[in-house]
Order: sequence, then C-alpha cells, then structure tokens
Amino acid sequence: MKAAFAIWNDRIAPLFDTSHHAQVVEVVSGRIICQRRECFEDQTAVGKVFCLVEWGVGTLICGAISRPLQAIVTAHGIQVVAFVAGDLQDVTRAWLEGRVMEAGYAMPGHGNRCAGRQYTADPAAVHTLSRGGGGDER
Repeated sequence: MKAAFAIWNDRIAPLFDTSHHAQVVEVVSGRIICQRRECFEDQTAVGKVFCLVEWGVGTLICGAISRPLQAIVTAHGIQVVAFVAGDLQDVTRAWLEGRVMEAGYAMPGHGNRCAGRQYTADPAAVHTLSRGGGGDER
C-alpha cells in the first residue's frame, strides 16, 4: 500500500491544492519499506491527480483540500484523509498506527473533522466517516 503526504517544510501542507511536494510512503505488513520525496510537476488539479495515480498512491494525507479537487482524487480511487496538521514524521507514525484522526493531528478549528468529508483512519482497516451516519466498512 502506498500513501502520499502533502508536505511543506517537513510538515503537512496546509492546503493540498497549492502544495508542490509529497512524501510517498510504501507500507507492507505495517512497516515502511520505501519512502521518497516527489514533486508535483504539473500544479493543475488534474496534473496533481495524475501524479498520485502514476505513483500508485491509494491514500492521500493532507491539510485542507477543495471539494472539487477532493472529488477528482476520490474519483480515481484514492482515499483522502483531510484536515491533518503536524510534523511529517509524527503524522506518518500516527497514520501507520491508525491514530491520524485523533484531535492532536487536526488542523486548528477542525477537531471534529468537518462532517461530509471522507477519511481513512487506519491503513490496515479502511474505515470511512460520512455526514450524519457514523462509519461504514468498505
């Protein structure tokens, strides 16, 4: 499984739409086997999604993301974990441990993670939160 963390100065980028770099992490059996820093060569929404698809990413962890861009990302089968903030290493570790949805990793003002957005809390067990309905397994 591969995940991309939108980054800026070794932290989660505050807005995916304007981010220039991502840390791509490949995980097998709960362990990181490869990680590399990538650059979004094309800064358009479609260009960023093309990069994620080309890199084989299944999950995107980012700060804020516009609804139109999130729709394009999810339409390509990539799950979005949005409104995340913090140091890249700390967030990566929290994601591996299934703790990235804890309030300590939420962007300021997003402690409850905004209803209506889609999240992947645990890389091993895909769990989605949706507006008004709690979680449902995929």
